Amino acid sequence: MPPTSAVFPVANARCTVIDNRRVNERYRHLVMDAPATVCDAKAGQFVHLLCPPVGADEPFLRRPMSVYRTDPARGRIEFLYNVVGSGTRSLAALKAGDTVMALGPLGSGFTIPSGARTVMVVARGVGFATLAPLVPLAALLGLRIGALLSSRSPEDFMRSEFEQGEAPEIHAVFDSDGSSDVSRVEALLRGLFVRARPDAVFTCGSNRLLVLLQRLCAEFDIPGEVALEQQMACALGVCLCCVRSLRSRDGSIEHRRVCCEGPVFDLQAVVPAAGGGHAR
Repeated sequence: MPPTSAVFPVANARCTVIDNRRVNERYRHLVMDAPATVCDAKAGQFVHLLCPPVGADEPFLRRPMSVYRTDPARGRIEFLYNVVGSGTRSLAALKAGDTVMALGPLGSGFTIPSGARTVMVVARGVGFATLAPLVPLAALLGLRIGALLSSRSPEDFMRSEFEQGEAPEIHAVFDSDGSSDVSRVEALLRGLFVRARPDAVFTCGSNRLLVLLQRLCAEFDIPGEVALEQQMACALGVCLCCVRSLRSRDGSIEHRRVCCEGPVFDLQAVVPAAGGGHAR
């Protein structure tokens, strides 16, 4: 394992699987032993995992995984992930004792404004895993935190995994009953903004939610950040596979690498992905 430095505090380390259990029909929870260099991840950062081959399925590229939880003192790092392709199918086959090469921590994390007293997170799907680390962080800082969480159905909803033993105020919406419809979510968010007056909003997991929050946060003058989900190859800023368009302060369009200049960006700066839907 190469040494890390203050300039580039990233390590490529061999981690050992402790547990890899099914949370529900779509999501799994992976827990691994990892050196302190990899465990030293901030909320919003990610790790690039080398997926092992499974039968004839041999993923060529590593997979970026948002860090769900870390315990540097015990040398543990955890991930929540959705099994959607060859890479995550490979991860789903891991058993206790198996090893995985992990490169990280990578990217920029979330920033809670100085003097904030109340924050709100708005997440969809696997965005739960990206935003969940803000829950214990808010508790540590003595902040109130509220959450609007969107899932396909109650069966996909990971309430306990998101709460992590804390007590955020959670509002759940679902595709199955129509409560996740944009107009209904907007009405709910407006009420929450008026009542809670959050000092910052954080989001991940949906392009539609990004567009809605850009409009509402501008209207209520609330700063925010978004963690972008993007396909990556190198995760080090070399291949330019993960470039996204952002608005600069003068209104011009700039191109930024999600892996190293993100994945967390100013909410209002991000140009939403074309076509709506999920920002994957």
